[in-house]
Amino acid sequence: MIKLRSKRLFKRSSKVNHSGDGAIEGHGGGGGIQWEVRPGGMLVQKRECEEGGDEVITVRISTGFNSHYISLGATATFWEMKMAASMVTGLEPREQRLLFRGKEREDDEHLHMVGVRDKDKVLLLEDPAIKERKLRAMAGISQVMSSPCRTIIQV
Repeated sequence: MIKLRSKRLFKRSSKVNHSGDGAIEGHGGGGGIQWEVRPGGMLVQKRECEEGGDEVITVRISTGFNSHYISLGATATFWEMKMAASMVTGLEPREQRLLFRGKEREDDEHLHMVGVRDKDKVLLLEDPAIKERKLRAMAGISQVMSSPCRTIIQV
């Protein structure tokens, strides 16, 4: 005869403490989980960050063959990431396209809302339209530079 036992993975507790700062602390068996109510009314688990500060994450920026590491606040925007990447790569922020998890991200999106965590990879591409404009400008400069040389050689 086989005897089956079911295991309880989670212990239920009816003890919940409400604090004045919007955080709710639930006591289960073992450790307490702190919850907070976001402005939209969603109940989420409270983040554990260092004292009085923004959590700092390190993101790997991959630019094809090169990769650079940038440290930012977890609540920073992708525009702020572009500004930090411009110091490392030399590309202006308007010339950059950032892809995270296969999607291009807008400048006003926050890193923590999209799901960027510590040591995640973000792909940095140069905007093709701006790259084409640069190539055309360089071709125009080379044509202007070559025409005076020809006239001097003919004389």
